[in-house]
Amino acid sequence: MSDTVLYSEADGIGTITFNRPQVFNAMSGELMIAFRDLTARLKTSATLRALIIKGNGKAFLAGGDVAMFNANKDDPQFVHTVSELIDVLHASISNLRALPFPVIAEVHGACAGAGMSLMAACDFAIAATGTQFKTAYSMIGLTPDGGSTFFLPRMVGMRKATELIMLSESISAEDALNMSLVNRVVALAVLHAEVEALAARLAAGPTGTYAGTKALLNQAMSNTLSLQLQAEKESFVACTKTADFNEGVGAFVEKRAAKFSGK
Repeated sequence: MSDTVLYSEADGIGTITFNRPQVFNAMSGELMIAFRDLTARLKTSATLRALIIKGNGKAFLAGGDVAMFNANKDDPQFVHTVSELIDVLHASISNLRALPFPVIAEVHGACAGAGMSLMAACDFAIAATGTQFKTAYSMIGLTPDGGSTFFLPRMVGMRKATELIMLSESISAEDALNMSLVNRVVALAVLHAEVEALAARLAAGPTGTYAGTKALLNQAMSNTLSLQLQAEKESFVACTKTADFNEGVGAFVEKRAAKFSGK
């Protein structure tokens, strides 16, 4: 794997680390391809029960590599290259939503452009105090990619999403919390510990239930009510056939903590 994206795994928890700290983890083509390929592989993992995504250095992810854009914008193949890179990014976003376990974004420093899109595609986002968020696209004459126009209106409403994207103003971690872009804001010194604690809690939970919940949420905004109710019924019934269901109801009746196996 490219050293622009690092991966480790322990106790059912995987950690993806963007590793271009010298440019605030701006997404080069190499990084984007490595991230796409890794997330594709993780979809079939037999051991993972939670995933953390974070960035090395002073930032989570500062979006696309604008310096690369500037250096290549006059190349006759530039438009084709950009189109191919967006396909890579979008495959990564689709992979994140398809992962059958919870994904947590560990956000600090700067989170901009495609970094915001990627964060929004995660199931949870924990941000450090002092983090700055910015859509940034309009600042360089671009419309969003990475699913920003899908996720942001659902998270913050259409009016606020329009403001975030068109004005590209920087917002604080506290503002991001208030508008539901992130789940929690904690001190930078305890950020990783907080994320690890959440990941451990999720990894100890009913993994199949989380996968089913994620699938239901993925289709909730496009389904009719009748289709969503049917999907909920099918998922609920499927859960009753699992070992985790048997353990959960047994633990509830016996007034003890459940010990889920993820099966």
